Amino acid sequence: MNYFKKIMRFALPYKKFGVLNIISNVFYALFSALSFIALIPMLDVLFEKDKERVIIKPIYQGITNLKDFYKDYLAYQIQEYAQNDPSKALILVVSMVISLFLLKNIFRYLAMYFITFLRNGVLRDIRNELYDKIVDLPISFFSEKRKGDILARSGTDVLEIQHSFLSILELIVREPLTIIFTILMMLVISVKLTIFVFIFIPISGFIISRIGKGLKKKSDSVQKEQGIFLSNLEETLGGLKIIKVFNAEKIFGDKFKASTHRFYKFSNNLLNRQNLASPTSEFLGIVVIAILLWYGGRMVLIDGTLDGSSFIAYMGLAYNILTPAKAISKASYNVKKGNAAAERVLEILDTKSTIQDHPNAITKNDFKEALHIKNVHFKYENEWVLKDFSVTIPKGSTVALVGQSGSGKSTIANLITRFYDVTEGEIEVDGENIKNITQESLRSLLGLVSQDSILFNDSIKGNLLVANKNATDEEIIEALKIANAWEFVQDLPEGIDANIGDGGSKLSGGQKQRLSIARAVLKNPPIMILDEATSALDTESERLVQKALENMMQNRTSIVIAHRLSTIQNADTIVVMQKGVIVEQGKHQELLDKQGVYSKLVTMQSFE
Repeated sequence: MNYFKKIMRFALPYKKFGVLNIISNVFYALFSALSFIALIPMLDVLFEKDKERVIIKPIYQGITNLKDFYKDYLAYQIQEYAQNDPSKALILVVSMVISLFLLKNIFRYLAMYFITFLRNGVLRDIRNELYDKIVDLPISFFSEKRKGDILARSGTDVLEIQHSFLSILELIVREPLTIIFTILMMLVISVKLTIFVFIFIPISGFIISRIGKGLKKKSDSVQKEQGIFLSNLEETLGGLKIIKVFNAEKIFGDKFKASTHRFYKFSNNLLNRQNLASPTSEFLGIVVIAILLWYGGRMVLIDGTLDGSSFIAYMGLAYNILTPAKAISKASYNVKKGNAAAERVLEILDTKSTIQDHPNAITKNDFKEALHIKNVHFKYENEWVLKDFSVTIPKGSTVALVGQSGSGKSTIANLITRFYDVTEGEIEVDGENIKNITQESLRSLLGLVSQDSILFNDSIKGNLLVANKNATDEEIIEALKIANAWEFVQDLPEGIDANIGDGGSKLSGGQKQRLSIARAVLKNPPIMILDEATSALDTESERLVQKALENMMQNRTSIVIAHRLSTIQNADTIVVMQKGVIVEQGKHQELLDKQGVYSKLVTMQSFE
């Protein structure tokens, strides 16, 4: 129930719908019970022709005689209206029964109408908050989680909460009230018979509760396995070319089928346990009805303490308890399933981001002097990736970071952008520690072009507007020209409105990279980070992209992380890294003259 309480905070903005639902359910439960009580006078009219007619208005003599007062009062009103005409009496009681059933169903609809706004509103708000949390969480969180698992939590788990937890809102008021009002009417008809019936109800409840044990654990297994096979599917779609070219369809197929087989087994166990609830509760209900028929029948036929019309109405009321009782027992199973789903959703919502803005963080809108990286140490887990790294990058200068793979170059980019926080040391912009600057304003000063061109399934224009949502078409075209991308964009039938496919699948590698550069140009940040922006390109594409980069880097502070050394020979400072440590630093020719690590790297790449 702890998870249920946490989920219920999402219902507070919709409490007016909850109140209206409760009011409607109160009336539904009342008319549900009264509709069966209304059968008594109708049965009297139909089957008790010889009964003495009530011509004197009855007087209320206390709750112990409530049933007789009710019957005599209705009989008196029918007599007053019908005046010994059986057909008129029948029309009156039938109209009364129809009216009560109509009112019952009107309020049932209203209750469902109001709860719909609450349920769907909560569903929307949970999804929105979950999305905001996913975007807010640091990159490190997702290196430990499967994408498919995140998708499962945002999709099926949230739906499970709607179908299980939120369905309880309907049951909390409607079903218990229906049972309470029905029991009151049953007590009015016969206290003795009602007490007899309720001896057997706790026994039924105990049996049903035993069936529900272990449902949360089984449901949790189902939902976790769903996350696994969704992850497998996501990886398959992302790496389809590699899978096909290496004929690895069977490897990935076996992995996927093993996961769906486990899902099949877990789902069977869960559903078979869940499906046992309904027939068991119905059978136990019929057993109670059968015992009721036997005992009540004796009261009518042998003892004479109960009249036939009251007994038939009583049987209707007893059966009226079965439906809400079954719904409550089913809801208890849903709570256990919803508990597992809520736990998985709340695990993300309750996760505290390790990258937080300082309470007194400032907003910095400009870059005036220099970016300082001071004595920075960093490790992802146990191994140090950077050790005592220091470099100063003056405004307007270009600093290149070079070194073998694993030397920590890209980690610098992750730390400057605060995708990760430094373990020790400081990074400062104009003398201000970036931890004291809001993440939004810090990142507004930065542009990023990475090795992987991250583009979205949208138009060229839509992809560039990510950098500046208020940009005009003219500004977009100008950015494309600077990035050497306009030459191919203008040849497309739809120009900047052309869709580029999933991840830019309709474009070549060089074209995608130039669009990434155009996006960075459109943002026009004072500091640009280029993380091996040309390493994945062929020679012709590299030439075009390199020209685009040079256009973009003019009069701008740039941090260039390079694998191909041919792209950074004009940098103001080249920082050579090895295993997280700076081993050399200087201009291109200076480093060549030293005949050190940089010179060896250049020689390895056959560059003069």
